[in-house]
Order: sequence, then structure tokens, then C-alpha cells
Amino acid sequence: MIIIGSTSEVAQAFVEEALREGERFEKIYLITSSKETSERFARHIDVKFLQQAEVIELDLMKETDYSKFENINSNLLFCAAGYLGEGTEDGLYDNKNTERIIDINYAKLVPVLNYFVQKFESRRSGTIIGLSSVAGDRGRQSNFIYGSAKAAFTAYLSGLRNYLSDKKVHVLTVKPGFMATKMTEGMPLNPKLTATPNQAAKHIFKAFRKKKNVVYVLPVWELIMLIIKNIPEFIFKKLKL
Repeated sequence: MIIIGSTSEVAQAFVEEALREGERFEKIYLITSSKETSERFARHIDVKFLQQAEVIELDLMKETDYSKFENINSNLLFCAAGYLGEGTEDGLYDNKNTERIIDINYAKLVPVLNYFVQKFESRRSGTIIGLSSVAGDRGRQSNFIYGSAKAAFTAYLSGLRNYLSDKKVHVLTVKPGFMATKMTEGMPLNPKLTATPNQAAKHIFKAFRKKKNVVYVLPVWELIMLIIKNIPEFIFKKLKL
């Protein structure tokens, strides 16, 4: 298994869920911007599950050295790379904030994914799981820079699923709503609309096994976003969302 963004709590919970459910891998490749954090997780799954893992550094804000990935082979890729950044009020006119959000969530991430997609396509097998966001379903004033990057990533995964459908490679788009993670720590989240990483991992794993195409981590978010997407624009632009 390949994990891009292996410091993600959801990605780590998914690895543990897969191993608990009996999935076994010759090796798990933990691709990360934080080597120390991922090495701790590698030791953890080695002790708990006797699962071998290899940590590979990747900083999406720097030029990618693709030679690091040459010997990686897998039939399952889980992409959890992401960066929330500052919201609109504080970060809209901070170009470094904007560039980082767009690069990590989409612009610099897609070429890395494409590198592995080519391997999957040539073998004509495998599953690619990408964590997008409900923020990409409709641009809202509170986070539309982040939302626009996630909308682009959602469109990429949709097109990729269409492209790979006759090549025996499945693509699953995951749209978490509120998540109780370090990235959202301190934010006033409604507990009824917020999933833990373990809850998310169980839901994603079931969707993976059932070969679903798109899944909202908590089903209530599908209804919420259906309503938001269908609010007429003349009303929507007056709302504080």
C-alpha cells in the first residue's frame, strides 16, 4: 500500500483498519513531509501488526525527486495529502498562503499521483483512494481558496475514474465533512456533524471493499451539500457560510 500524506490521522487510521480486517501488504510505503512522525507510525504498525513499512520523504513545496518512487509497486494507493491554510478573512490576500493551499491540495499533488497512476494502468489493476472535501462541492465565502483547490481535486479524481474504468483500476473519492483532527483543533465543530479518524477509516474501508465511487464520511453531509449546492445564487450570495 502507498500512503501519500502519511502523517494524516485519517490515513493512519485507515492503515490500521485495513490491517485489522485482514489485509496484508508486502510493504507499506509512507510518503510524508514529516519523516519523524511517519517513522513513529511505522514502528507502531510493525509492533502491533508485524507489518513492514518504509518511510519516503516528499515535500510538495519543493521539486519532486521521482527516482525515490521507482521501486514502489502496489495495488492500493491512499492519498490524504492536504493543507487547510488560513481562512478567507485572514488569508485571502496572503499569496504564500494561497499558493501553498493550491499546491499541496492540487497543483503539486496531481503530478505525483499521475506517476503512480501510470504504474496502476500498466498493470491493469488496483484502487486509488483520494481524500477530497465537501468544501469543493460549492465555493463558500469562509474557505473558497481551499474549496476551489478541493473542487479541482474532486474533478481530477472524477475524470481519472472515468479514464481508468476500462483499465481495471478503481478510483474512490472520499468527501469528509468536519473531522476531529489536529488540522481542525480549536475550531468550533458541531459534534453531530464531526467524525473521528477511526469512524472515517471504517467508513472508507467499507467503501473500498464495495468499490464505491464517491463516499461522504458521514452520510448526513451528502444531504447537507445537496441542499447547499441547490440554493439559488441570488440567495446564496447573501448567506454567511
